[in-house]
Amino acid sequence: MTITQWFIFFLAVQVIHFLGTWKLYVRAGRQAWEAAVPVYNAVVLMKIINRPWWWTILLFVPIVNLIMFPVVWTETARSYGFNTYKDTALVVLTCGLYLFYINYGTDAAHIKDKDRNPKSNSGEWVSSILFAIVAATIVHTYFMQPFTIPTSSLEKTLLVGDYLFVSKFHYGARTPMTTIATPMLHDAIPVINKKSYVSSPELPYFRLPGFQNIKQNDIVVFSWPVDTLTVITDPSSEAIYKPVDKKSNYVKRCVGLPGDSLEVRDGFVYTNGVRNKLPDRARLQFSYKFTSKEPFVTQNEIGQYAAPTPFLSSRYDVSDIYLDAYDKDTRVSTQIAQMTDEAYQKFSNNASVININPIEIPNVVNSNLFPPRSGHDWSVQNYGPIYIPEQGKTVAITPASIPFYERIIEVYEGSEMGIANDIQVNGNQVTLNGAPITEYTFKQDYYWMMGDNRHNSQDARMWGYTPYTHVVGKPVFVWFSLDPNKKGFFNRIRWDRVFTTVGGDGALTSYRYHFLVLLVLYFGFNFFRKKKKKA
Repeated sequence: MTITQWFIFFLAVQVIHFLGTWKLYVRAGRQAWEAAVPVYNAVVLMKIINRPWWWTILLFVPIVNLIMFPVVWTETARSYGFNTYKDTALVVLTCGLYLFYINYGTDAAHIKDKDRNPKSNSGEWVSSILFAIVAATIVHTYFMQPFTIPTSSLEKTLLVGDYLFVSKFHYGARTPMTTIATPMLHDAIPVINKKSYVSSPELPYFRLPGFQNIKQNDIVVFSWPVDTLTVITDPSSEAIYKPVDKKSNYVKRCVGLPGDSLEVRDGFVYTNGVRNKLPDRARLQFSYKFTSKEPFVTQNEIGQYAAPTPFLSSRYDVSDIYLDAYDKDTRVSTQIAQMTDEAYQKFSNNASVININPIEIPNVVNSNLFPPRSGHDWSVQNYGPIYIPEQGKTVAITPASIPFYERIIEVYEGSEMGIANDIQVNGNQVTLNGAPITEYTFKQDYYWMMGDNRHNSQDARMWGYTPYTHVVGKPVFVWFSLDPNKKGFFNRIRWDRVFTTVGGDGALTSYRYHFLVLLVLYFGFNFFRKKKKKA
């Protein structure tokens, strides 16, 4: 929906509210016109139902308002004596239209000093649960969101099995675009595996101010710009549509900023001709092929990546391993592993390793890399140079350059913003919505997101730029971590990673004991406060 359509919808809701409640306002000692003034009518209604004025704010918070509107409808009915289970069911099932009956079909007087507290234990439980959901949804949406690391693309900095807190306020919280969704669930409901939201109507994109810009080498959580790679590599395939705020969440390192010229040489990133210097906690991994007298994965894992044995993980710092072949007669196995330079040096000295060599990935014309149909002979190891678009900057548009910017114009600055942009290439001419164009000015900033696991990371080299509209937040804290390669719950806990910071330099420092002390103080304070209140 456009802003104009939302404005018309808002006015229609105000008219319905006035027609259904103006008599109730009068019975409460207010003026009829007060039911017609947008926003002010909600503030007055809070006084009528004996609830705090700031509930009005919650009525305008997406997702949260799905809970608050039924609560306010129910409280309004109860303020005029309609407080049975039947009344509550009718007011909720009719989406508040039951108030029309109370307004026109009854002479029920307003209960001025209505008790705020629920009349039963079940009512108290429902009230507590509802407002716990409201509070958690606000925190989850605008302040801090939990996130799990599912893949090894940032291995050695963030590990598979890390549970993070992602700050929404560092880069500015992005308000929800979906208006109807299950609170705190992303794109699917667990167990039943069904969509947790309704795609339409959508709110326009909006982001609250942040106090920090994305810096080079920041680890960033973002909405994956494409929901399936076939959208990029095969434009004729069917795309999977999701609103921006319901796209799959990815976490990568931002190695390229708006306005940068970026190139990958032998797996190392160069921006504006200078090699990127990573933080000391970041360690790049590359692919190595080796033969050994014994396999480090089981024979039934031939042809697929597998988790390394605990022996490899702890001693040699290997994150992924692939059993390429196994000779039963000689019992010699050929394997591929992702490892750091330090791990490679250690691994070379293993008595069972016959030989080990780095894998060179050849450049291929028209490979499944971004941009499609560009004609460049690039690879994940040697890629670019490529320009990262910056808001307000203008680039030349030609048949040779349009593969880089086609998705930006049609999707990120087109359909996702409610604009029907259409790019066509006819010979030596490029048209936008039927009109020839020779240049384009970008409407927002873009970023280049890559993993530290350089040969085994699905990142920007496959799908291109990440728009600022897709930025979710900044990981700041690892609050829990489980090693997927071990058995038993307590044996799997990586205690040295529990309550550690994501950023910073030097060795990891766990703050778990500090947290436990604060937790004990918190519960102790609550215990003595309740005891004192009871006395």
